[in-house]
Amino acid sequence: MTFTDEAVWYASLPTAYGTAAALISAPAGEVLLVKPNYRAHWSLPGGILEDGEPPHAGCAREVREELGIDVPVGPLLAVDWVAPEGPRPKPMIAFVFDGGVLADPSAIVLQEAELDEFRFVPPSAVPGYLPPPMALRVAAAVTARGSGAAASYGGAVYVPTVRGAG
Repeated sequence: MTFTDEAVWYASLPTAYGTAAALISAPAGEVLLVKPNYRAHWSLPGGILEDGEPPHAGCAREVREELGIDVPVGPLLAVDWVAPEGPRPKPMIAFVFDGGVLADPSAIVLQEAELDEFRFVPPSAVPGYLPPPMALRVAAAVTARGSGAAASYGGAVYVPTVRGAG
């Protein structure tokens, strides 16, 4: 029996990109969305994970960078697999964490190099701001937060549709 060198074997495995975002809401339940200046649609605060960065740490870092605030990164609410599309040759795994309730949005300082604005929108209005796959991910996260299903990683909601970018 021939064994492959461990480093060679690991180098041969498929990889994926990772993203992490925070579901942050106002006291009345509206969802915080941000408008990146480099694409047409809105998004939750968050972004691409750095190499080797744990998703919850990447979520906290991205929120701090984008909004200038530190939020407690709570339970994982949703995980989504996003197929390769266009210039992105690998799939993405998208994590959505509970970013809690933000009672005073005046503390937000937008990262002007990446974001044009932010706003709180009712959960029912989210599909008007996001591409359908991303809207499904946010709806799953809102549902998980409301149901208490996000008590642990094992309680995360997976959006099980196979589709393109989100």
